[in-house]
Amino acid sequence: MPPSSSAPRSTWWERLRRRPTLAQHQALTTPAEWRDPWEGPLLTTRDRGLPDRRTSLEQALEAWRVNPLARRIVELTTQYVVGGGIAVSCPHASTARFLRAFWEHPLNRMAVRVMEWCDELTRSGNLFILLSTDAAGMSYVRAVPASEIAEIRARPNDLDQPLAFWPRSGAEGAPPLTPWPAYDALSDAPHRGGGFAPAMLHYAINRPVGSQWGESDLAPLLRWLSRYSNWLEDRARLNRYRTAFLYVVRARFGSEGERLTRQQRLNATPPPPGSILVTDESETWEVLAPKLEADEAGQDGLALKKMIAAGAGLPLHFLAEPESATRTTAEAAGGPTYRRFEQRQRFFLWLLGDVLRAVVRRRAQVDRALPPRQRVDAEAEITLHGADLSARDNVALALAANHILAVLGELRDRALIDDAEVLRLAYRFCGETADIADLLARGRAAGPTATPFRRPPTPSGKVDLLSGDPK
Repeated sequence: MPPSSSAPRSTWWERLRRRPTLAQHQALTTPAEWRDPWEGPLLTTRDRGLPDRRTSLEQALEAWRVNPLARRIVELTTQYVVGGGIAVSCPHASTARFLRAFWEHPLNRMAVRVMEWCDELTRSGNLFILLSTDAAGMSYVRAVPASEIAEIRARPNDLDQPLAFWPRSGAEGAPPLTPWPAYDALSDAPHRGGGFAPAMLHYAINRPVGSQWGESDLAPLLRWLSRYSNWLEDRARLNRYRTAFLYVVRARFGSEGERLTRQQRLNATPPPPGSILVTDESETWEVLAPKLEADEAGQDGLALKKMIAAGAGLPLHFLAEPESATRTTAEAAGGPTYRRFEQRQRFFLWLLGDVLRAVVRRRAQVDRALPPRQRVDAEAEITLHGADLSARDNVALALAANHILAVLGELRDRALIDDAEVLRLAYRFCGETADIADLLARGRAAGPTATPFRRPPTPSGKVDLLSGDPK
């Protein structure tokens, strides 16, 4: 039998009770204190190291600045995700007025700032939002470059719960910078003199499980963007040299001085293209040109561009490379791309909604002294609507919904399906998701209309799915 120890063994429940509380975790400030007495700090090895991450961010920014393809990939993402703008709605009147004031504040200008945020999220894979609030409860948001954040300190037992964000140190010998605390809705409260401490929110895309940092959309493309740029530069240089030529004039000269005199005369007045030269038997003219065979280099460039398009999730015709594609193949290739933009748009709308909810919570704590009708509701529902990704989808969905309504109406009249199933299928063919139970409750509360709705007749003929115009 194994030797027994005289010290009593602690159970898992006793070890759990010895764990620090939330307030104790938030009071930790120095790196030596960021330890869990139960199991120690939870470290991740799936993130890039600081030098590697900084290099990747700098290369992505440099590629966006100088490479047209990298700039276009980032622009396309913003154009589809943000589009014509983002609309914010809230059923609570006071909250809606505050959101409108925050959105249009001169120091926020969210209508323009969301485009910059989407660019930064695509370019760096991380978005750090610094939230500052004055004594009146108005908040101001600023995006901090990901390259300026050196470390994310999270709870020892959960990487998804950040505690502080440490900025990159300045010059050597400079005093250490103060970290930004992470926003925590449970502990966020105003100071006694009014106002809130600045807090930071972090959002990431392309983040592997078990990592804190996201990855840029350009990260897997940097090597191929560089190779394509080098190939294109070499191709342009070869084409330039391929058209260059030299005249070689052969003649019998009595001395070196006569040859130099003839050469200086020809250099001073070289024959223009298309001119006629008349010489005697003592002088012959030849053309010396490089023989550079680069006819098959186009296939190499196309292969490099396909690699870039595949990594960016874009069809080639989005990158000015039609490749003799027809309209049918172009529409088929755009399907996965629209799905990718739709997923990114949903994430970006959730990101903005999370920032707006933090802003509203801070204002609600300031409005406690106001009458109930003038207070901002911290639990009010905030809905954000993005622009449509494709006009063709709207036309196709409208046609599908118009045709399915007749089938659903007949099934409902025969008592084969109920109202909930009618709504579910109708919204599905419209391409929208909805809370069916909530819609039914709201419909019953609204009651029937004075004039019953009559379904319009199905339009005759064919409709162009791209423009919606009749063929």
